[in-house]
Amino acid sequence: MKQKRQKTWTPYAMVLPAFAVMMLVVVLPIINTILQSFKTADGTFTMANYQYFFTSKEAFQSLIFTAIEAFSTMILAIIFSFLLALYLRFSKSKISKLIGRLYLLPRFIPGIVAVYAVMNIIKDSGFINRFLQLFGIVYKPGLLYDIKGIILCNLWFNIPFSAMLLSAALSAVADSYVESARDAGCSYWKIFQKIIWPLVYKDVIVAATFILMGQIGAFTIPYLTGPNNPKMLGILLYQQVNTYLDYQKAAALSVLMFLLCLGGAVVYIKSNMKEEVWEKGR
Repeated sequence: MKQKRQKTWTPYAMVLPAFAVMMLVVVLPIINTILQSFKTADGTFTMANYQYFFTSKEAFQSLIFTAIEAFSTMILAIIFSFLLALYLRFSKSKISKLIGRLYLLPRFIPGIVAVYAVMNIIKDSGFINRFLQLFGIVYKPGLLYDIKGIILCNLWFNIPFSAMLLSAALSAVADSYVESARDAGCSYWKIFQKIIWPLVYKDVIVAATFILMGQIGAFTIPYLTGPNNPKMLGILLYQQVNTYLDYQKAAALSVLMFLLCLGGAVVYIKSNMKEEVWEKGR
């Protein structure tokens, strides 16, 4: 009887430390932030903190700017990484093998180093301009301190990450599937539509969700390469805390950013819970 009780409580005892830490550093701060977002500096209940981000021109522009940047980065990163993953999976050339060994290299370069490296390439006095001047061409890309610069830097980090996830998913597509379809006269588009996509689309959603949630709270890249106005939500949050010392508005913005990320998480969970046709009846 004693051994049975020990077996019953052992799993809970093992989970308890991790659960306690999660409650302490995640759940309680979230609850405190939500409560603070509905208060003024003197503790009075108010909705003004949320109204500010939808009525203030600067705040609303930052919200739209963040949405445009986040979705642009997500779409471009998924497209390029999917094409790269397809090439690495189905190409047998030496070039594809070389790329397969090197494409994760950007993940091992410190973020701040990579950002400054990209900045030295894309700025108006950077490598692109200096190289073209050798041929008598003066070209100023105008990419830095603009949304295009933020997107380019984010693609540097997100394409290898997404390609890694999608390459793992594509490994489930056996060569025999493709060869059988080709023998049956299917075009490459039909093979992609009927064989490859149904097997990997969940992983595409996972990669897209991670990219999107990462962009909503991004700080380092927008801070170094983005414009002064409009700005990303992460920069706006930083200013509310450190420049204006308005912790109530900062709490409201944190809740809004959390809800945006929660929307992506819901899509991710629903896509993973969806039962496929071939899974029914197992």
